[in-house]
Amino acid sequence: MFVSTKLKKQKKIKHFFFSRKNGFSKGIYKSLNCGLGSKDSKLKIKRNLCFVSNKLQIKEKNLKLMYQTHSSKVSIITEANLKKKRFHSDAMITALRGIGIGVLTADCVPILLYEKKKRIVGCIHAGWKGAFMGIIENTIKKISKINPNNKIIACVGPCIGKKNYEVDLKFYKKFITKSKKNKIYFSQVKVNKKLFDLRKFVYDKLKKSKVEIDNLNYDTFQDKNNFFSYRRSKKLKELDFGRNISAIVLI
Repeated sequence: MFVSTKLKKQKKIKHFFFSRKNGFSKGIYKSLNCGLGSKDSKLKIKRNLCFVSNKLQIKEKNLKLMYQTHSSKVSIITEANLKKKRFHSDAMITALRGIGIGVLTADCVPILLYEKKKRIVGCIHAGWKGAFMGIIENTIKKISKINPNNKIIACVGPCIGKKNYEVDLKFYKKFITKSKKNKIYFSQVKVNKKLFDLRKFVYDKLKKSKVEIDNLNYDTFQDKNNFFSYRRSKKLKELDFGRNISAIVLI
């Protein structure tokens, strides 16, 4: 498990960027696979999520997850929709105590947030598509509507590193068409291939949003002992891949 130094100092929350260790799954899912959409044993996934809930010191039913679709949609968890187990979005925020919110990743960027004044926690699933479409800005806006005079801490969690994120020219042109300033996130690696710095792209979006940032600079592709990685599994021609979980709760 990994923690943010800045978030750890906040006494009203508990959070973890979980590694793939200490779970119950076997084979390519070894061992803390929390991906409900994976082909792993549902019983083992349930046991893994129970482990996560226990670490957060909450009831299993109070750990809320998402049907992540690389969108820009943000869910606000309130007493009115508390019975739902999963939300159709790529970010969640809540001011409810004892309600854990989690994001699943396997190369994409998990972001955990805490707004200190109104005590709001948040999590974001920031793949390139969601980040490109504004999931980060939308989440900050949702928090700002609740508290315009906010003070947010955001931690950028483990994700794929630039040296392992090779993309084609079509991908590159999509970013450059939106803004030529996006060139700084790419470097040439082959004639028709570029390397994309997803972490910096996400970090800069948070910086523009004027939040306090922490950065857990671990490469999910590179560190096979600690993290699942979609791209690594694809390279190894594995039939599926596990998902890492990052979660936060207001206590």
